[in-house]
Amino acid sequence: MRKSLITLGLLAATSAPVMAADYSNGDIHENDYKWMQFNLMGAFNEKPGNSDHDYLEIEFGGRSGIFDLYGYVDVFNLTSSSSSDKADSEAKMFMKLAPRMSIDGLTGTDLSFGPVQELYVAAEINWDGVATTDETFGVNQQKIGLGSDVMVPWLGKIGLNLYANYDSNYKDWNGYQISTNWFKPVYFFENGSFISYQGYIDLQFGMETGKGYAAEKTGLGWYNGIYWHTDRYAVGYGLKVYDTVYGLEDGGFAGETSGIGHYVAVTYKF
Repeated sequence: MRKSLITLGLLAATSAPVMAADYSNGDIHENDYKWMQFNLMGAFNEKPGNSDHDYLEIEFGGRSGIFDLYGYVDVFNLTSSSSSDKADSEAKMFMKLAPRMSIDGLTGTDLSFGPVQELYVAAEINWDGVATTDETFGVNQQKIGLGSDVMVPWLGKIGLNLYANYDSNYKDWNGYQISTNWFKPVYFFENGSFISYQGYIDLQFGMETGKGYAAEKTGLGWYNGIYWHTDRYAVGYGLKVYDTVYGLEDGGFAGETSGIGHYVAVTYKF
């Protein structure tokens, strides 16, 4: 069975009681779904580096049995413009994969409690293909931890994950990350389209600063998007709050790492 991203958002945001995952009938694939969309993006004052540039984001996700997946691949400077902030950058793309494996499904046990609907072994992979040196910063981090789906007032179902962070550039475990994401329809039009509030928070904390690459103990990325959706298209604006993102010093070799970034998006849904 295939469900659109809109359907998933509506299900997550419904005010009706939401049941925990049920694997008791032996059919672990009865709630499978998948989705994919292309987002043509414009970024303004993006951190680190205070960069303005265009990019194509291929975004996807779904569920197959006990496995849950979210991910995207960003391809920068589509027109190969020499005036783009990414024209001379070593980073031509960025990738995030966030797979989760249901502990409920793996054990055949309902582990829900209170607002927590399901528990997962959660992972996250971030990669831009750039090696970190004294003059460049590359994102090559892997994370592993405990994930969950949680029902919260007004927003509905959110993902909430806690990871330990491993930096592959330095072959070193350093700090932790708590991540959450949401999709909340807030206004419906008569033709079935709607306005949503959607976004995520990635908060890194507990990083040791004496290892030569993390200058700050914390790093924050907080995206707040307002989007108009139809079954096939979406148009949106996002405001992202940065605070020493990735633990990089604000005004250091990576440039500005704290402040506000702006994003515009035009989406086609497959």
